[in-house]
Amino acid sequence: MSDSMGWILLSFALYLLMMIVVGALCAKKNSNSEDYFLGGRKLGAFVAALSAQASDMSGWLLMGLPGSVYALGTGQSWIAVGLFIGTVCNWLFISRRLRRYTIRANNSLTLPTYFENRFHDKKKILLLISSITIVIFFLVYTASALSAGGKLFNAVFGIDYKIALTIGAVVILCYTFMGGFLAVCTTDFIQGTLMLVALLTVPIIALGMVGPENITSRLSEAGVADTGAYLNIMTNGNTGEFSFVDIISQLAWGLGYMGMPHILVRFMAVRDEKELNKSKGIAIVWVALSLFFAVVIGVVGRAYITTTLTDGAEENVFIEMINQLFTKDIGLPLIGGIFLCGILAAIMSTADSQLLVSASSVSEDIYRSIINKDADDRKVLRISRITVLVIAVLAYLIALNPNNSIMGLVSNAWAGLGSAFGPIVVLSLFWKRTNLKGGVAGIATGALAVIIWDYIPLAGGKTLGTVTGLYSLVVGFGLSMLAIIAVSLLTEAPDEEILKEFEDVKNGNVEGI
Repeated sequence: MSDSMGWILLSFALYLLMMIVVGALCAKKNSNSEDYFLGGRKLGAFVAALSAQASDMSGWLLMGLPGSVYALGTGQSWIAVGLFIGTVCNWLFISRRLRRYTIRANNSLTLPTYFENRFHDKKKILLLISSITIVIFFLVYTASALSAGGKLFNAVFGIDYKIALTIGAVVILCYTFMGGFLAVCTTDFIQGTLMLVALLTVPIIALGMVGPENITSRLSEAGVADTGAYLNIMTNGNTGEFSFVDIISQLAWGLGYMGMPHILVRFMAVRDEKELNKSKGIAIVWVALSLFFAVVIGVVGRAYITTTLTDGAEENVFIEMINQLFTKDIGLPLIGGIFLCGILAAIMSTADSQLLVSASSVSEDIYRSIINKDADDRKVLRISRITVLVIAVLAYLIALNPNNSIMGLVSNAWAGLGSAFGPIVVLSLFWKRTNLKGGVAGIATGALAVIIWDYIPLAGGKTLGTVTGLYSLVVGFGLSMLAIIAVSLLTEAPDEEILKEFEDVKNGNVEGI
């Protein structure tokens, strides 16, 4: 083993050990299910903001998005634009009202429980369908994070992909299993900080090594046939100019934010609205910087690194930048190892959140609410930890195929969750006529639309998504919204008690906000 590799390995070992220690320390603070799933609603502004964004910006931020830009040019940054708009809207319009409503709606601990309490769903139909939807799509989402971890260890250490995948999965499982929500949010705060430092530092230093004036010539040397088109946001590196469908599909990623349970749960867990207001600014600045520099990494990486990445290896562009910069050009492998941990941080910060939200859906929403209503907190916590283990194993099996695209897996899961939950979250908070039947119709329509659009070959052996080029989130979100409105208007209006709760939330008449 070379000295450089030894320093990088030391960085990874210390980082992973620190994450497990945090999980062990936080485990001591979990006295009940509210502590395990929401940290007792005690999150401060910085932890809430960085945890929400770090849990959102998974390995795709430092691998998937830069890889797309590396291969196809800055036209891929429309996704970043859409995500930034979605983040801003989520924090400005959803966060405060959702926190209020989950408190008013019988102190709801999870998104499915909020739906149940919001619509007084005594038969628990809404609770069951939303919990199942979360588990299905989070399996794919968690698999994307585990796959990114396997590819990271494989690229850095040359470890067999399956062994690398196993190492990453075990560490994530350990501290999520032990510490619950508080451990996840604390580690996400650390990881979010590390991600941002890595995103800001590496491309700036690499750009200095290349020289801003040399970018165009270096891109040409790296095989970019038309550098003007490559650097033009209105151009797709494969097909020429972007069509209206291309731009809409990429901007539509922003719609997904309003339906992401692992992000929304952070709003529910903030200590009070004063802290929530602080979190908004922190989160918006963080995401703006992160998305911008993720795009910069793709461009600068194409000009800087000496190896040409093809056949799926494009997603390793940031890894190759760090390796070349700190082990070859500068000679600071320990610092390089720390920045590589930033990529690992992005991966882990999302996988842990997804595991915990899935576990809460099974243990709190299905087990305690439907199967065993008399279950005490100790039994619920035990079921949740078993669920974390089972879902991690299933996601691991999905991720075993090294040819799976990180961006592709994230895209499918994001569309499914965004379509199923985004419209019902928005309408449940802002339209008092929304009713239970409308909610059921909306979740089912959104989830099924994505599955049919992306997976069922209805057009000459091809899926509708492949034929049209339109992102399934656009279709699923729109159909779900229409289904909720139509069914709600065609069926009975909510009763007076539900309407009073809505007005209380609207006017801020809620204790503990």
